This record gives sequence, C-alpha cells and structure tokens, in this order.
Amino acid sequence: MFSAILIDKNDEGQTVAVTELDEAQLPEGDVTIDVEYSTMNFKDGLAITGSSPVVRKFPMVPGIDLAGVVTESSHSDWQAGDRVVLNGWGVGETHWGGLAQKARLNGDWLVALPEAFNSRQAMAIGTAGYTASLCVEALVQHGVKPEQGEVLVTGATGGVGSVAIALLKAAGFTVVAATGKAFEEPYLKSLGAAAIIDRAELAERGKPLQKERWAGVVDALGSQTLANACAQTRYGGAVAACGLAQGADLPATVMPFILRGVALLGIDSVMAPKAPRVAAWERLARNLDPASLDVIAREITLADAIGTATELMEGTLRGRVVIDVNR
Repeated sequence: MFSAILIDKNDEGQTVAVTELDEAQLPEGDVTIDVEYSTMNFKDGLAITGSSPVVRKFPMVPGIDLAGVVTESSHSDWQAGDRVVLNGWGVGETHWGGLAQKARLNGDWLVALPEAFNSRQAMAIGTAGYTASLCVEALVQHGVKPEQGEVLVTGATGGVGSVAIALLKAAGFTVVAATGKAFEEPYLKSLGAAAIIDRAELAERGKPLQKERWAGVVDALGSQTLANACAQTRYGGAVAACGLAQGADLPATVMPFILRGVALLGIDSVMAPKAPRVAAWERLARNLDPASLDVIAREITLADAIGTATELMEGTLRGRVVIDVNR
C-alpha cells in the first residue's frame, strides 16, 4: 500500500483526499518508481481545486512532476536504482502522477536526474524551472546575447520567473523583473534581477510599436503583457512565450515581427521531445546554483498539498513549493 492524493468525480462534484492505494492499482507502464518528492504547479492547482477541467479521466492522482528512484523496469534505458525526473507528458491529467509515494510510467518520458541535484532540489525546479530553462535555451539558440541589452522576465515571482532570472543572470544577462509585488524586490534581486518594473506598465493596451528596450523576453503571462513585450523588443530580438496567467489572448499586431524582425518563440514543456528536455536539465545543472533553490522553494507534506493548491490559485504563493510525499 502507498499514500496518494486521489481526485474523483461523481454526480455531486469533485472529491479530493489523501488515500491509501494498492500497488496493483497503478496504471500501465514499463517503469515503476519510488517517488521521493513532487511539487505544486499551476496545472496541479487547477486539477486539485477543480478550477479548470485539466483532469481528463477519473480517478486521478495529480502531480505533473516527480523525482525518485526506479524500483522495476522493463525499459532498455532504465534499471533499478536509477534516479530519474519526470515533467509533463500528460501525467496528472490522463495518467496517474507524482503526488503519491509510487508511480508507474512510460520510460520514454523520463530524464536522468543530473548529479548536480538531489530529488528535493529537482522538484524545487520542477516543470516551472524546466520550462524556464527551455525559454532561456530558446533565446540563446536564437542568438540573443548579453551584450545586446536587457532581458525582461514577466511573472517574476512565480516559479518560471524565479528560475528564469537565476538562469539568465548565470548566463551573463542583465535581467529586468516585472512584478506587481513591489515588496518582493529584495527576493528578486537576490536571484539576480538588476532592476524591477511594475507589471502594470505592461498590462494595459499600448501602441503596436513602442520604444525598443528588450533584447529578449521570457513571458509567462500572455495577453496584453505579451503584446507589449513584443512591441518593446529590440530589432532582431526574441520573445519566449510559455504561459497565459494573464490570458490566452494576444491583442497584438504583426508590426514588431515584420518591421523589427522580432521572433516569437513558443515554448511547450508538456510534450517536448527528449533532446530539448535533456538540454534544459543540463543548463539547469550547469547554471543554477543548488543553494539558490533554498531561496526559491519551501517544503510541505503530501496532506498539505490540497490546501496549498488553493493558495496557488489565489495568487498568494511565491517561488516554488516542494512536496515530500513520504511524510
């Protein structure tokens, strides 16, 4: 038997509780894992609170991330004792996820845990940090260089923003953080932000082309913020878009793209192939100081995760939340 958060649904609505399950109930997969840590992502918050129909089948164990140790494997890449990390692939939506002490998964979904991190640190990074790394990798691969100017990070106190700031600083960039939480300036500067701007400067409708400022942008908000970020990006710059916290719309024009050669780089973390996943984790291992994760993350228990999901949806969380599924 093992403990897990289980989401179920009946005629009266959704139920969520910490439950004891039998290993025989685990879904199909060629790798079985003893989960050590998971984490709380926005999608997990949606699933647990029922705020959005992200869960596609019931009952469901949520948790789009996990880190742990392989106990059984019939997959050629993995054997018992391997330390692995999982991000996305529909886990926690269509396949039982990481908010449990055990998981059974498709071995193709797994990445070897870099030696630079332990399981707790990997989950302090989680999908949010892995997505941030995909964004930074995309900007660098596009040719954005530190000497070209400032890089903007929106949603700066969130998981993606926090890790993006740290990675960009480590890569030599001058980072400007956009936030609505002015009191978090010491936190953001401790991660590597050189300056802070009020997110309100980007949140309202602006001109199709604005004063050029950003060599690159990491945007987790979408909507008007993304439109303004594109309008303020320098000639030949790039914007990595990975989220929609402000909205899924994009009230922009083609002007930045056809008059300034700005590139809008879409970042998908869920179904990304293995090669960019490995590259993202290699960048994290190379450029992210494990000690900085103590600033970004706090730890909770499996039972605490249900209430924490509500905090996340209310926008009161900062940085990352690590979940010790074994206590």
